[in-house]
Amino acid sequence: MINQFKQNIPAKSMTYLFIGAGLIVLIVLLGIGPLYRVNSVREQNVKKIQTSIEEQKALGGIYELLQSATEQKEEHALPNPAKSKLPRQDVEQFHNAFRAEAGKARLMTIFLMPDLKSVAAGSQSILYDATLKGEFSNFRKLLLGLGSLPYVDHIEEINIRQSSDSMEFKLKIWIALAN
Repeated sequence: MINQFKQNIPAKSMTYLFIGAGLIVLIVLLGIGPLYRVNSVREQNVKKIQTSIEEQKALGGIYELLQSATEQKEEHALPNPAKSKLPRQDVEQFHNAFRAEAGKARLMTIFLMPDLKSVAAGSQSILYDATLKGEFSNFRKLLLGLGSLPYVDHIEEINIRQSSDSMEFKLKIWIALAN
């Protein structure tokens, strides 16, 4: 039967048939094959990008939550009152305020006295020596409380010593005085 089929098709036509089939195979191998590989690489890239987008959408909710939490967070602002001077006759007011701040901070006031060298009649400020006992975390609260007093000029010196039962804090505090 194949011989009959060959006899009916001329040789030239067979040559054209093989050349055409070869061209089709060549087009498939040289054109469609590389194009298929390029498309498969692009498809993988698209899948990666889609996965990344889905991750970003999933993390978007968490980001919104964190963003709203940071906006609601209360900021701890340090006290910074307008500086003023304490009238000389109201110096006792500092004693009361200092003891009140130490009490709020749960520190025990051991010693609080003005330095006699700084009590001169014309001086613009007075130096106080203070000694307290307590815990270090409470000392921080005391410093914040002293920062809220408008007539505290500055703290010159802070000495901290660890004792067997608690810490001892020594301060030299300058108070601004009005004439």
